[in-house]
Amino acid sequence: MAAERFAYGPGTALVVVDVQVDFADPTGSLHVRGGEEVVPLVNAEVEAATAAGSPVVFTQDWHPEHTPHFAADGGTWPVHCVAGTPGAELHPALVVPEGAPRVRKGTGAEDGYSGFSELDLASGRREATVLGDLLDAHGVRRIVVVGLAGDYCVRATALDGAARGLAVRVPLALTRFVQLAEGDDERAVAEMRAAGVEVL
Repeated sequence: MAAERFAYGPGTALVVVDVQVDFADPTGSLHVRGGEEVVPLVNAEVEAATAAGSPVVFTQDWHPEHTPHFAADGGTWPVHCVAGTPGAELHPALVVPEGAPRVRKGTGAEDGYSGFSELDLASGRREATVLGDLLDAHGVRRIVVVGLAGDYCVRATALDGAARGLAVRVPLALTRFVQLAEGDDERAVAEMRAAGVEVL
């Protein structure tokens, strides 16, 4: 699938974005339609990357109980992925190799969309997460980005990766879209492609 033209091995990493209970389980508070379908597909990708010696990094939304990100506090989204709650945990069926790093984002007053950076909604400042440093430490120049959701956190992570000069691939079979508005999926794909992301 994603591996056939973008082989795993030295210099390539797999970034698994927010495959968490609240997004990937039908009972989750912000269930992405079809999110549960990506879990076995992502597992196969994790296994392929691990077998080839590629680093695998997992991101997680890890929000406080109150944040400008939530509709209850003036934002867009229902309460989801509150730090330490079952909904914030990675999906229990997800394959997580021992020792694989987790990048937790949106831990304060940030939007938390991208695995690489967070936008402070109060100050407007953007700050880097540890993801870039983790990839640099492994000499990563290419990333495959999979997970949830394609029009938000996957898109933002892919765009930030491309802006860092990485070659980025997003296999659409390994993501699903929220689609708050009709056509959000098509707009996200167009934006990624315009930034040089390879979207399959």
